[in-house]
Amino acid sequence: MPAGLVISAPASGVGKTTLTLALARAWRNRGLHVQCFKSGPDYIDPAFHAAATGHASVNVDSWAMDRATIAHLVSRGLDADIVLAEGSMGLFDGVAARGVSGTGATADIAEMLGWPVVLVIDPSGQAQTAAAIAAGLRDYRAGVRLAGVVLNRVASPRHEDLVRCALNDAGIAMFGALPRHAEISLPKRHLGLVQAEEQAEIGKLIDEAARFVSEHVDLDAVLRSAAAWSVQPAANGLNVTPPGQRIALARDTAFSFVYPHMLEAWRAAGAEILTFSPLADEAPDASADVCWLPGGYPELHASKIAANARFRNGLRAFAETRPVHGECGGYMVLGTALTDADGIRHEMTGVLGLETSFAKRRMHLGYRLAALAAPMPGHQVGARLRGHEFHYSTIVAQPDTPLAVVQDATGAVIAETGSRRGHATGTFFHLIAEDR
Repeated sequence: MPAGLVISAPASGVGKTTLTLALARAWRNRGLHVQCFKSGPDYIDPAFHAAATGHASVNVDSWAMDRATIAHLVSRGLDADIVLAEGSMGLFDGVAARGVSGTGATADIAEMLGWPVVLVIDPSGQAQTAAAIAAGLRDYRAGVRLAGVVLNRVASPRHEDLVRCALNDAGIAMFGALPRHAEISLPKRHLGLVQAEEQAEIGKLIDEAARFVSEHVDLDAVLRSAAAWSVQPAANGLNVTPPGQRIALARDTAFSFVYPHMLEAWRAAGAEILTFSPLADEAPDASADVCWLPGGYPELHASKIAANARFRNGLRAFAETRPVHGECGGYMVLGTALTDADGIRHEMTGVLGLETSFAKRRMHLGYRLAALAAPMPGHQVGARLRGHEFHYSTIVAQPDTPLAVVQDATGAVIAETGSRRGHATGTFFHLIAEDR
């Protein structure tokens, strides 16, 4: 029977991903089968998990998914020795209004699955107060169990001793303390970490993280703190309808933000995925019956996309007879033009009238609930879709027919409605699940 743990923290940027990757690789190096998950809407971290463990990682999300879907997804860990779920933001951070099975907080997943929490705490600028924070998180919600604490970025042995004594007085286990170590810092950009597939040395970095953490953290104590668990997977699996039987999927460093569970669900339903690279000037496969452009970083490659005539012409021809859908960055590329951060305007494919700009960045972030006013690939009029939006672009023009009435997690209607023209549709949010 596997054992499960949640890796969380009081806030973002404390070191959850680094510790998760290090633990996963260190235990894998010992011969254990490690399975990772990501709590919340993150399209980047699962690829790092896969690099560390050798096994695909997927997202579990209490705002967008019901308990049956979450049970189905985590059932892949039943043959593992240890399961690690990496949290998002702080342990209890979610939205104000409850979604399908929770608020999207990591604590929801910890309580739902009965997995204890290992807290990563950065005590920079404090000492005993770090123990007070840990104690407050331990006592905040009765159904969430704290396994112990790993300190990150401690300044000195004296600093470590002060925090360790305070944690001991509070009855909280301390598994170890990590000094500052620049060699295991993961590079970042505006939407989070630089993608694993863009880092040629990612394996060496994870190995170094595993070595470093093994020196400073009691891996056996962490492993003993995990809780044995079992789950009955839902008989009906994921509530995901593939957009077509043969799906032309844009897939490269500019088009990579797609939730792994979506692709798995499409394949499980019998769909065939035919990948192509717009950056390599490839057109969608002519034998496909639908084309899907995920989000990613088109703003970093806008000039190349604009110059790739074979891709742009091939997509336009495809959209004349068959459905094409774009999410976020993919939606922007389906539009007329994209202005980059330097104020340079680049022509996109023009199958939709959308025009966006990164010249004046404004963050758009949060859960989205969309009621479709028109069909899109895989979903009919009236379908209620749950997703997440995260980008820095602004709408210059969105002249086409709105695709949906879109609300944020508070129920407020937002302007990012998505749009439809002919066979083409697009949304700013990334689809996670359809309401059952």
